[in-house]
Amino acid sequence: MTLPTTARAVIIGGGIIGCSTAYHLGKLGWTDTVLLERKKLTSGTTFHAAGLVGQLRTSANITQLLGYSVELYKKLEQETGLQTGWKMNGGLRLACNAERWTEVKRQATTAHSFGLEMHLLTPREAQELWPLMTIDDLVGAAYLPTDGQANPSDITQSLAKGARMAGVQIFEDTPVTRIIVEDGRIRGVETAQGTIECEKVICCAGQWTRSLAATVGVNVPLISVEHQYMVTERIEGVTPTLPTLRDPDRLTYWKEDVGGLVWGGYEPNPKPWAQNGIPEGFHFELLNSDWDHYSQFMENALARVPALANAGVKQLINGPESFTPDGNFILGEAPELRNFYVGAGFNAFGIASGGGAGMALAEWAAKGEAPYDLWPVDIRRFGRVHRSTDWVRARTVEAYGKHYTIAWPSEEHRSARPTRRSPLYAHLQAAGACFGEKLGWERPNWFADLAAGETPVDRYSYQHPGWFDAVGREHRAAREGAVLIDQTSFAKFTLKGPDAAQVLNHIAAGNVDRAVGSLTYTQMLNRRGGIEADVTVARVARDEFYIVTGTGFATHDFDWIARNIPEGSRCQLVDVTAGSSVLSLMGPRARDILQALSPDDLSNAAFPFATARAISVAACPVLALRVTYVGELGWELHMPTDVAVTVYEALMQAGAAHGLRNAGYRAIETLRLEKAYRAWGADIGPDHTPVEAGLAWACKMKSGIPFIGREAVAAQLAGGVKKRLVSFTVDDPQVILLGRETIYRNGERVGWLSSGGFGHTLGQPIGMGYVRHAGGVDDAFLAGGSYELEVASERVAARLHIAAPFDPQSLRVKS
Repeated sequence: MTLPTTARAVIIGGGIIGCSTAYHLGKLGWTDTVLLERKKLTSGTTFHAAGLVGQLRTSANITQLLGYSVELYKKLEQETGLQTGWKMNGGLRLACNAERWTEVKRQATTAHSFGLEMHLLTPREAQELWPLMTIDDLVGAAYLPTDGQANPSDITQSLAKGARMAGVQIFEDTPVTRIIVEDGRIRGVETAQGTIECEKVICCAGQWTRSLAATVGVNVPLISVEHQYMVTERIEGVTPTLPTLRDPDRLTYWKEDVGGLVWGGYEPNPKPWAQNGIPEGFHFELLNSDWDHYSQFMENALARVPALANAGVKQLINGPESFTPDGNFILGEAPELRNFYVGAGFNAFGIASGGGAGMALAEWAAKGEAPYDLWPVDIRRFGRVHRSTDWVRARTVEAYGKHYTIAWPSEEHRSARPTRRSPLYAHLQAAGACFGEKLGWERPNWFADLAAGETPVDRYSYQHPGWFDAVGREHRAAREGAVLIDQTSFAKFTLKGPDAAQVLNHIAAGNVDRAVGSLTYTQMLNRRGGIEADVTVARVARDEFYIVTGTGFATHDFDWIARNIPEGSRCQLVDVTAGSSVLSLMGPRARDILQALSPDDLSNAAFPFATARAISVAACPVLALRVTYVGELGWELHMPTDVAVTVYEALMQAGAAHGLRNAGYRAIETLRLEKAYRAWGADIGPDHTPVEAGLAWACKMKSGIPFIGREAVAAQLAGGVKKRLVSFTVDDPQVILLGRETIYRNGERVGWLSSGGFGHTLGQPIGMGYVRHAGGVDDAFLAGGSYELEVASERVAARLHIAAPFDPQSLRVKS
C-alpha cells in the first residue's frame, strides 16, 4: 500500500484511542483519513493495559462516554469478525470503613442520577459474587452489572479492521518526523516514506504526545509513570464470570484472566519514567519488574485473597503509562493551533474510555465541536502553569498516588505549591488564610480565627467539614456587615480596536454595545444555544472592553472569544490577568467603607448597579465594577498589582468599625447558592441554554441584533424546554448536599443536583439542579410536584424554589 500524498485528516498513533478515532471518522464518512503508527498497532501502551472497563465517573457526560464504550464493545466483534475479549461480567467496589462506605453510597446515588444500574451489597452478598475474597473487614460493597473487561490488543485490532472496512488507510512502521505548520496553519505531516498534505491532525500518540505536540507549540500536560500488575497461573475457584474487583482501601484491583487473576494497584509513591525522554525505538517493550516496589501491595492482597499465597506467578508486568495532573484524560482541539486535535493521557483507563473517546474526538474533528459538554477532559482546562514539566510531574505523581484514596469533597492538592501568588498572599497568610489552588493560583478558601486557637488546615469529611463554622462566620459577615475577598486570580482580557464593539456584540448573547461605563453580565453561546462562557464585560472606552471570567476558565474562554473573532477584524484580544489585582468588597456596609477612602460619589444614584467607573481608593487608581456573585451590595475593585497592598490595608483599617472580615472562596460558594447564581462547569455549560438555565433575561432578544446562538434561544422561547434549572432546600441541617444527588418528582427520577452546599443565612442545605421531563417543563409542571432528593442512597424531602431562596428581588444588591 502506497502512502497517499493528501488526506482530509491524519491520525498519529495506533493505540486504542487512535484506532477508535479512525473507526469513528470512517463511520462519519471521512474515508479520506490516514492513521500513521510509528511501529506496530498497540505497541506503545495499549498492549500491556490491564483491560478493566468501568463506567461511573463524577461527571454525567464522562459516564455517558464510558457507557458508549460498553455499548460499542458489545457489538464490535459481530461487526468486524475479530474477537475483542469483551465480557460484561460486572464490577464490584469494596468499602472497608465507614467513610469509604459513605463514599460508595454517594457513588451509588450518582449512578442512579446518571441512569446507571448500581446495587449496594452486604459483605456476604459481595462474597457470593467473588467467593475467593475474605470479608471480615468489609462494611459493604457496590455492584455495577454492566461493567466488564476486554482484551486491549484484540479490541484495538477490531477497531482498526472496522476503520479499514470504512475506507480509512492505516500505515504501520511510519513514524511522523515533522508536523508541517505554515503561517499558523497545519499543512501536513512529514514521514520517511513521504509527505501527506492534510487539513487536520489528530494526535493520539500516548506518552509521546507531549513532546510531539510541543514541536508545534501545543502544550499537553502528561508524564509517563511506571504501572505494575501481576498475572497468576490458574487458581482453583476463579471462574470466567468473576466480576472485576476494586478494593480501594487496600489499593488494589483484580480481574479474571484464563482461570487465573490479573491484579495490580495504585501505590502512594509512584515512579515517574523517562524523565529525560522516552528511549529511541521503544515499542512492545516492558520495563524491568520492580519486585521491591510492588511488595508494598502483597500484605493487603494476601489478606483479601488468601489463595494468592499458593498461586504461581506468570509475570509481573511493568509498563509505563501516561498520566495527567488531575487524573482525567485530554481531548479536544488545541487552543494554540487550529485543526490540531489531541486524545491522550488516559491515566490507565484508556480501554474503558477508548470507544467513547474515539467517538467524541472524531465528531470534534469532523464537526468542529464536541458531541456534548466534555469540560472535565477538555484540553482547554489547562493553562500556562502546565507548560512546566516539573510542575506537571509533581502534581501528576500526587494525583496518581490518590487514585484509590477517598475522594473528599473540596479536597485540595498539596504538590507544586505555591506557584502563582497574589501580592496579598503574605498578608492573607498572616490573617489565617487556608489556601486552595486553581490553575496554579493560590487563593484563600477560608480564614481561621488565630486568636481563638484555630489552625488554617483543611479537615475533610463527608459530614460538615472542618471549615464549616469558619465559612459560616464569613457568610454571616457578608450578609450583616462586609467582607473583603482577594480575587486576583480572576481571568481578565481586553478586546480593543475599532471593530471591538461589533465583534463582541456578535459573540455575546447580552448587549455589550452600550455606553462607556456600562457593565454587562452575559453568556457566550454556541450555535445550539449552549453556554460556552459566562462573563462580565465592562466598556471602558469607545473601542475597548474589559472582560472578566473565572480563574479556571482562562484558557477556555480566551480561546472561545478568539476563535469567533472574524478574520480581518480590526481588534485584538489580550490576556491581562497578571497585570491587575482584584479585591471584592461585599456586604451592606461596603459603601460606608469604600466611601471613607474615596473622593468619588459612590451613592446609588451616582454609581448604580451594573456600571463600571475609574475611581480613587486610598489615593490609588482603581477600576470599580458594581457587580456581585454573593447577593449583596458591593464592588469588584480592579487595580494595578503595585497598589494592591496599599488598598487592602486601607480597606481593612477603614472597615474595622463596620465589622469587615476577610473571606474566601468557600463562603462565595455558600452565598451564591442562596442567591441561585449559576456556576459555569457545574450549573451551566455547553449543554445548557439560557432559557433552560433561567438566564434568557440576559439575552438581547428584543433588540433584533444577531448573535451566535440567537436562533436556538428564539426557538426555545417559542416552543418551550424539556429541562429547567431550579433550587432545592432541605429542612434537616445535617443532610449534606454536594451535587449529583438524584432529584425525584412524585417518586419519578427527573434529574440530579448540579451544585450543593449549605446556606448559612437560610440555615438549610441547598442545591441547584435541572428538572427534566420529555413532555416539557414550565412553571406549572415545577410547582405541581412533590420533591425528594436521594442523598447517599437515602431519600429526603425537599422544597423546590423557582426563584432564588434568598432576596429573590435582589433588593440588597441594588441598594
